[in-house]
Amino acid sequence: MAQTTIVKPRTAVKPKVERPRLHKVILINDDYTPREFVVMVLKAEFRMTEDEAYKVMITAHRRGVCVVAVYTRDVAETKATRATDLGRSKGYPLMFTTEPEE
Repeated sequence: MAQTTIVKPRTAVKPKVERPRLHKVILINDDYTPREFVVMVLKAEFRMTEDEAYKVMITAHRRGVCVVAVYTRDVAETKATRATDLGRSKGYPLMFTTEPEE
């Protein structure tokens, strides 16, 4: 009589992959960059509608800062740098920064 061997299937162990921490892009208000230019930058770099861009610009104007959008770290830093550079290229002190989301 042949002996049967019972083979248990191996359970694959999946490593836990954490979602990348998200970063906020923040618009910092200044008293020199024209509102229309800020709206144009928000539309160009963050693909906002005219209305969305205006609301973000006005919020930053009234409160001093406004969260523009939330992305992974690399995307947030790239967009903040590109948007800030657009202002600098026209001689404006327009400033975008990033910070980790809580």
